[in-house]
Amino acid sequence: MSLGVGIVGAGPGVSALHLPTLARMDGVFEVVHVSDGGSGRAQDLAARVGARWSTGVADLLADDRVSVVAVCSPPAQHADQILAAVAAGKRAILCEKPLATSVVDAEAVIDVCRATGTALLVGTNHLYDPAWMRAKHHLLAGGHRVRAMALTLALPPNGRYHDVVTELGATASPAASRTAPDLRVPQVAASVVRQLITGLAVHDLPMLRDLAPVIDDVVFARAIAPVGYTLGYHASGIPIRMTTVMLPDGADALWRLDITTDTDRLEVAFPPAFVHVGSAQVSVRSASGTTTTYPTTPDDGYLAEWRALADVLDGTTVVEYDELLEDARYAIALADAAAELIVGAER
Repeated sequence: MSLGVGIVGAGPGVSALHLPTLARMDGVFEVVHVSDGGSGRAQDLAARVGARWSTGVADLLADDRVSVVAVCSPPAQHADQILAAVAAGKRAILCEKPLATSVVDAEAVIDVCRATGTALLVGTNHLYDPAWMRAKHHLLAGGHRVRAMALTLALPPNGRYHDVVTELGATASPAASRTAPDLRVPQVAASVVRQLITGLAVHDLPMLRDLAPVIDDVVFARAIAPVGYTLGYHASGIPIRMTTVMLPDGADALWRLDITTDTDRLEVAFPPAFVHVGSAQVSVRSASGTTTTYPTTPDDGYLAEWRALADVLDGTTVVEYDELLEDARYAIALADAAAELIVGAER
């Protein structure tokens, strides 16, 4: 018998990602309720799957058919909505990244979920992507020592992030025409960088923490116009560079993690967001110059994360509460340190 899923949020991620993914898991999950924050989009999305719809979270959490809650709302609301779902007695929660925007909130969420035995999974789809498992196996099985890592993102405009960093709120105007934040103001630049790290880089930070778990120091951090940032830090003795920029008329989306080891260079090229085209692609260039490119798989990280939650619910695996909390602490600590460096540079 399928478990009823209630989705909190009705944005493009729900429409393009979660609804199609859950449709592939017939017999395991069934979307029974969709709610929005007042946009009215929930009604249309719910109609696609024959589900109930509502505004706010109260009706969804009171729905007895909802056993699993997918939290797909803006990041600042995640912690409160997780706590509300636990209080409502829901069995499981899949929370879109990030888990929380402060360490205090992250700790509160983990404490409550652990105490109640509520299954919790954060939707870091890149971490669950089969390609990342293949890349990690290559590194561990071969005994390769990681020497450096670089994460590069070149993305088209995304209204969600423009709204967040400019604090303009919801608008129907195209993202490219929105007022850009004044990055000459240190506090504004710091806020942009912090928001993008906790809301966007968090896709990939669990992978970086996998290989470099201890943040040593942040070397440089700078906001990039119109919306983006560049950041360099050391973790567990490994230099790491992250660069992200959203350009109105930029090239096709690029989302790539490069890992340099003592013997080769490994590249993980992730597909663009909001599409289902299978897994990322892993390529390895050896010291001799030969390149091995592994085949992709039809399954992507979105499907894998929902399967992982199903495995927890049927007792195949357990919730790694400590790992979820440490991922949150890592992202927030990095974001805070970068913001402090930007503000401090102007003093």
